[in-house]
Amino acid sequence: MTADISYTTEEISKLLKISKLTVYDLIKKGDLPSYRVGKQMRVDASDLEAYKTRTKGGMASILKKDLAESPAQLQFHAASSSKQSLVITGQDVSLDILAKHIERHVTNYRPLRSYVGSLDSLISMYKGESDIVSTHLLDGDTGEYNFSYIRKLLTGSSYLVMNLVSRSAGLYVKQGNPKQIYGWADLKKPGLQLVNREKGSGARVLLDEQLRLHGISHQLVSGYEQEESNHMGVAGKVATGEADFGVGIEKAAYMVGGVDFIPLIQERYDLVMLKKPENLEWIERVKQVLQSESFHNELRPIQGYDLSQTGRILFET
Repeated sequence: MTADISYTTEEISKLLKISKLTVYDLIKKGDLPSYRVGKQMRVDASDLEAYKTRTKGGMASILKKDLAESPAQLQFHAASSSKQSLVITGQDVSLDILAKHIERHVTNYRPLRSYVGSLDSLISMYKGESDIVSTHLLDGDTGEYNFSYIRKLLTGSSYLVMNLVSRSAGLYVKQGNPKQIYGWADLKKPGLQLVNREKGSGARVLLDEQLRLHGISHQLVSGYEQEESNHMGVAGKVATGEADFGVGIEKAAYMVGGVDFIPLIQERYDLVMLKKPENLEWIERVKQVLQSESFHNELRPIQGYDLSQTGRILFET
């Protein structure tokens, strides 16, 4: 029965033969009621059928609805429909704050959030499905964050890289650190149970790079296939004793009781924007938001953020 069926944004995109960007826009405008399951947005089949029924009436039904609305309502809908969407990818709360500031200060544009990891974010930009992508991907050979991945995935594109925040990353361990885990080399110890992040996430890349650099085969790490989709989920599994350690950022450790945090690296969390001619206007406004005092003031109280480079242009083709 349709009441028991729901669809992801990707499935709706295929069913309606429209882009995922258009699906996000329909959700943002309220045309498609949605809800979140983990990091995925889902739409019930009944709501999708209701949307299709509404749109089958074509312009006649739209005009009939418009005639019943007040001039103020018509003006609101006209302004709303004229806004262009900006898809912002990533899972950090700083991106939700950024989206809020863009909605306030970047006129004619509507921010939409896509909750995907760093590698998937860059791939979505390559495929033309996102506008502002976040990434924190370590190149273990150089110790540099993000640039090597951006260059490889966005070959031939013109782009701008700006810092959002820097964050302390490391290991979550049980309170009191009973397994005596202090660094990456300690992951060789027998009997340790890991809770991992999903493939494509910055935390997963950080772990994989450190395992490679320390000569530890992931096949020897118990729990490597056990995945959580966010830092809170990883910290929570460690807190309940379901795992001995996991990789994440400092902020989540303060939000989950029963966990200690072992800081091991300062990671750079950057934003990438493609410098297409049609993007230059909104990119300039987003730059102003990132460099504004009001945006910085909202980030400052968040535990574990370093704002010393926030809003700084790190690379520009």
